Amino acid sequence: MPLNARGRWTARLGLLLAGLLAIGGAGAQPDAPPSASADAFDHYTLALTWHPGFCASRRSPPRECREPRLREAAGEGFVLHGLWPSRPERVAEAGVSRRQWRAEGCFGESPRPDGGFCRAHAPFELPRALAARLDRAMPGRASCLDRHEYAKHAACLAIAPTDYFATALDLLAAVNASAFADFVVIHQGSIVARNDLIAAFEAAFGEGRGRALQLVCAGRGNRRLTEVRIGIRAAALDAFPAAGSLVALRRGRCASRVRVTAVRD
Repeated sequence: MPLNARGRWTARLGLLLAGLLAIGGAGAQPDAPPSASADAFDHYTLALTWHPGFCASRRSPPRECREPRLREAAGEGFVLHGLWPSRPERVAEAGVSRRQWRAEGCFGESPRPDGGFCRAHAPFELPRALAARLDRAMPGRASCLDRHEYAKHAACLAIAPTDYFATALDLLAAVNASAFADFVVIHQGSIVARNDLIAAFEAAFGEGRGRALQLVCAGRGNRRLTEVRIGIRAAALDAFPAAGSLVALRRGRCASRVRVTAVRD
């Protein structure tokens, strides 16, 4: 399952390769691509949306919140936001900070397009079965979220769209099959303690692994659950959801008690 993280990051690298070709002459071959260690990154962040909370937090709800058929998967658990590689080593060597990478990702190389991703990027040509899974599991695809996520988090790492989305969907399925997702679904429409959410995560994924969960909330006082993010070691992606595959993330900013919005709230 691990994704191929080999690829280019900055224009600086492109200029370097061009210079090597010029020095070597027309018949010379460019240096080999960066080694796996240079392209390596530590972990992925699996970002999953609690769709009812996300929609309730938006002043102008997008299409995926307005059309009932696009909300069907929300009744079964979380839906897919994205899968985010952490800062690659070669990106760090180019002087990009972790904060910059989190904010810009691949847009540091190819700037975010004007006019939105539906207009700027063509639809992916995915296998029919995979496309159907993605349509259901990622309601935001109706607003071209899939194109945004791939452009920002995977395109500059030369990860194939098919691999990127198939992996993300498998990880989502594992989370939704867990007792943690069951806890959230059962408590929708209720106000729960933040620590109870963390305890439910640890009961499902391993005692002491609560730091691998980042809770994201919106609204006044950050009291409405909108998303969960889970840290997964890049070298242990195949082992997820085993406890040893998890890695700590930054703490979230949810209040001590949060509302888990119900699908029909």
